Amino acid sequence: MATERTPPPAPPESRARLLVIGAALLFSTGGTAIKLSALSAWQLAGFRSGIAAVLLWLLVPAWRGRPTWQALAVGCAYATTLILYVTANTLTTAANSIFLQTTAPLWVLLLAPLLLGEASRRSDLVVAGLIGGGLMLFFIGGDEPVRTAPDPLRGNIIATLSGISWALTLIGLRALARATPREGVDETGSAVVFGNTLAFAFCLPFAVPVGPVSTLDLGLVAYLGAFQIGAAYLLMVRGMRGLRALQVSFLLVVEPVASTVWAWAVHSELPSTLSLAGCLMVLMGLMTQERSMNQ
Repeated sequence: MATERTPPPAPPESRARLLVIGAALLFSTGGTAIKLSALSAWQLAGFRSGIAAVLLWLLVPAWRGRPTWQALAVGCAYATTLILYVTANTLTTAANSIFLQTTAPLWVLLLAPLLLGEASRRSDLVVAGLIGGGLMLFFIGGDEPVRTAPDPLRGNIIATLSGISWALTLIGLRALARATPREGVDETGSAVVFGNTLAFAFCLPFAVPVGPVSTLDLGLVAYLGAFQIGAAYLLMVRGMRGLRALQVSFLLVVEPVASTVWAWAVHSELPSTLSLAGCLMVLMGLMTQERSMNQ
């Protein structure tokens, strides 16, 4: 007779915090690592996701289940986010890429009443105003093209689209969490694995032929897949077992801030003054949202 598998125990809160912060720091290195590589956006996005899919499938048995159609739909939105984020980073600054993706709560506020039947609150209008105002500043900021950000306007548009697809991913993950679970299968995890697999499959025709690849490029792709996505998700899932969702949300704010710092330290890359003001407004909107959730 098969015995029911018990979930691993939750870590102490102090260790759980460190695990989530570690995940956020790994996530935050993506933009800087992408800009170090000579590979194309298709190659980076595809091979990064391929490595992550294999790693997560091997290490987390509960994520191996055949995804439902709902998980497939969420995986499609997630795959879109993965590809758009890498593409945006090859065109605009790392700060703009991550902060524009982080405008996802604005799109969640607009789409959740339609897709989830969740009514907006008055406090949500403040959040939408801050994030929406920050979003506009990115486009009137007039970032000048530089070596690591050769086409800021196009990159900002693509990063904004990644924010919309990320919002759809978050809405889908929330819907999956509400659904009746299947024994031994984590639907949200299977959606993550499928999303990475789909991103790899979609990018592959555009990624070949690869041509000569430097040792640095090989190392960067391996790092992005195994650590920036794979290990980061494992740390976050483990840390979330010992924290409330609100605590996790606050700790993950480390990601966009650290991403800006990495890009400045490694590439001497900084967005324009207005774009930095946009970053600050988006950050204020995120913090306002989390505070309102705790009231």
